[in-house]
Amino acid sequence: MFTGLIQGLGKIHPLGKDRLQITCQTATSGLIVPDLQLGDSVAVDGVCLTVTEILPQGFIAVVSPETRDRSTLSHPELGYVNLETSLRVGSKLGGHFVTGHVDGIGYLESSTQTATSWEMTFTTPTPQVARYILPKGSIAVNGISLTVADCNASGSWFKVAVIPHTYQETNLQYLQPGSPVNLEGDILGKYVEKFLRLGSGQSESAHLPTTLEELTPAFLAEHGYL
Repeated sequence: MFTGLIQGLGKIHPLGKDRLQITCQTATSGLIVPDLQLGDSVAVDGVCLTVTEILPQGFIAVVSPETRDRSTLSHPELGYVNLETSLRVGSKLGGHFVTGHVDGIGYLESSTQTATSWEMTFTTPTPQVARYILPKGSIAVNGISLTVADCNASGSWFKVAVIPHTYQETNLQYLQPGSPVNLEGDILGKYVEKFLRLGSGQSESAHLPTTLEELTPAFLAEHGYL
């Protein structure tokens, strides 16, 4: 489990088909490497990878075919990657719950600097990603916890506002229009959707709401939410 608060940047060096060497920047290395142990989880551009070997300035991890197919780790042009070690019990949760299980790939459409932030828009052709994108909801972009400022009805297009600190400390600064990014929807939304979907197949007496109109205060009170 991660928070989406990036600790630093690194570079990826493929070692054959299923192994990656991640080399941390000098400043990042001091934050990540000293506490690493074999078997630890590290989010690499939002992808949860397991440490199989620790290096003086980085680590080696194994990547499964499923992970390569669903994420940007299979893209040879990948530059800097965002790094975050797993959440420790008792640590501050400053972002949102990020599992490191990427739903799919999106693409940067535009990036515009404003007086207070960078407004970045993304698109995704993958329905499994778009279905969890909604206004003011949480989204992890390359492992970065961000809030959706605006989106279309399907969720295939969305906008985020990125503060200067996040922009400068992550690989968002290196993205160009068309650059691929890893996207992970909010895990809470996924569970809510699953419960509603299961409920819709039950008997009339056990019916659960499948639309916002059906999710009334009376229903919530009956089921112990108020």
